[in-house]
Amino acid sequence: MEANKCVGILTSGGDAPGMNAAIRAVTRAAIYNGFEVKGIMRGYRGLITDEIIPFQTQNVSNIIQQGGTILKTARCEEFRTPEGRKTAYDNIVKHGITSLVVIGGDGSLSGANIFAQEHDIPIVGLPGTIDNDLGGTDATIGYDTALNTIMEAVDKLRDTASSHERLFFVEVMGHTAGYLALNGAIATGSEAAIIPEMDTEVDQLAELISQGFRKSKNSAIVIVAENPRTGGAMGLAERVKKEFPQYDARVTILGHIQRGGSPSAQDRILASRMGAMAIQAIMEGQRNVMIGIQNNELVYVPFSRAVRHNKSINRDYVNLVKILSM
Repeated sequence: MEANKCVGILTSGGDAPGMNAAIRAVTRAAIYNGFEVKGIMRGYRGLITDEIIPFQTQNVSNIIQQGGTILKTARCEEFRTPEGRKTAYDNIVKHGITSLVVIGGDGSLSGANIFAQEHDIPIVGLPGTIDNDLGGTDATIGYDTALNTIMEAVDKLRDTASSHERLFFVEVMGHTAGYLALNGAIATGSEAAIIPEMDTEVDQLAELISQGFRKSKNSAIVIVAENPRTGGAMGLAERVKKEFPQYDARVTILGHIQRGGSPSAQDRILASRMGAMAIQAIMEGQRNVMIGIQNNELVYVPFSRAVRHNKSINRDYVNLVKILSM
């Protein structure tokens, strides 16, 4: 490896548990392979405002267990403009950065894709998002932890739902994808999952009510993916009030607790493997790829495929929720 190789690391968009484990892995794998490392604060905004600091191995000590991101993250409208991206590139050159590792979700990787097309800088992405909505990867960093958070919250709600004989709508994150809702429903034994991938096919609420979920049960929990297409939990509760007034519906929106907390073992391992692989990819001359995982093997996924939003839901899982909620 040439002596002047320098990798910049940034986290962008919504934070996800395991981002720190990824930062740690990228930093240490880079140093191990003779790279200099620069930490870029506050995502793409830090590239524009020149918040770039040298990173040593001690910068990432004792962070693997921490949620959030030590590099911070911020939205950045300026980076959406060619002028903003030019300023960012000038700062990269000024600091001698020869490659970038971007940890984030679809917005972050879309930004990286545009940036790499305009300026000559190899970029490798790591899928850091609780939504698990990126193409070409079975899992994203933070998804497993968020799923565990949902499971713990719903287990507690189950106690009160059964005491009061109520229909509980629990809204979870997911952006445009129903992975958290669907797998959350399986993990918690919920009666249904209402997800955006299914909304054009059936009226999911009417189907749930018509199947008479109360046949043998005195309460029901329905996991709802936040999305204008599903109406969200509040929209569904309003509909129940109007169309099915015999049911006492309640809403719980889990919100940002899903993004927090110490990452699970699975997320720490995934982030560590992907972080080390990002440096491997740079050394191999890869550019404009995201590190994905398929059947437990790490793979390179072109940015254009990763952000395409055509990842499909497993229909067997949808059927499983139905079968097991009888």
